[in-house]
Parts: sequence; C-alpha cells; structure tokens
Amino acid sequence: MADKIVLAYSGGLDTSVAIRWLMDQYSAEVVTLTVDLGAVQLQDARERALQIGAVKAVVLDARQEFVNDFVWPALQAGSVYEHAYPLATALGRPLIAKLMVQVALEEGAFAVAHGSTGKGNDQVRFDVSTAALAPQLKSSRPPGVGRAGTGSD
Repeated sequence: MADKIVLAYSGGLDTSVAIRWLMDQYSAEVVTLTVDLGAVQLQDARERALQIGAVKAVVLDARQEFVNDFVWPALQAGSVYEHAYPLATALGRPLIAKLMVQVALEEGAFAVAHGSTGKGNDQVRFDVSTAALAPQLKSSRPPGVGRAGTGSD
C-alpha cells in the first residue's frame, strides 16, 4: 500500500495542481477533502479531483457544525475585521483542519496538505491547527504556495 496524503481541496487551480505535485514529490496517493461550509458545486470539485489523479475524494457536509460551533459564537462576540467584514473564511479554517486530520487518521495518511497562499493567515491557521491536533502528521504545501513573496518551498 502506498503512502497517503490528505489534501484540503477547494477545486481551484492551486489545489488542483497540488494533487499531481504531491503525487510526484512524495510518491504518495492523494486523498482530497472538500468541506461544505455553505458553498455550491462541491460535486464538481470531487469529480475534478478524481480526474486529476486523487485516489479518493471525500466531501463532508460541515455546515451545521460550522454555524453552531464557529459562526454563531463569533456573531455573539461581535467578531468582524476592521469593524466591517465578517471573519467567515478565517472561522472555517480550524474546522477544515480538524476534519482534514480526522480523514488523515482514518486513511492512515502520513501527511496533510493545503494550498493556502500567502495572501492571509490561512496557512498559519491550517499548520498550527494540524500541529496541535496531530503532531505526528507532516504538513506540506507545494512550492510557491503559502509563502508570501518567496516562491520557495
């Protein structure tokens, strides 16, 4: 059985390219995880991941958990960025990381990966959450992804 990596997969360009990169870089099978926090077209993402080469594409509905455990408490606390913008994207990252770790442990994966760019703090949210939940899992990003301005691995 080949080693496995679980990739938090959005269906976008960065994570689509990451599937092949992870397969080549680690000689591993890639299992993608797409988490439904309220988006549409998740079935398209699943099919795309399988077409690119993922051995398995998991889609989990986490809408209720997201609202109950993250959105509602944040609204009650008045969490907004610059007094205007809800923190919906930031709020979702720890939940996605938790589910990514859960799938990785179920699949017997040695690593998790994501395609977060350096535009925000998402890479930190994923990496810190993963390290706290499962320090035995390696965390990976394709080169040039997740490191603002460096373009390096």
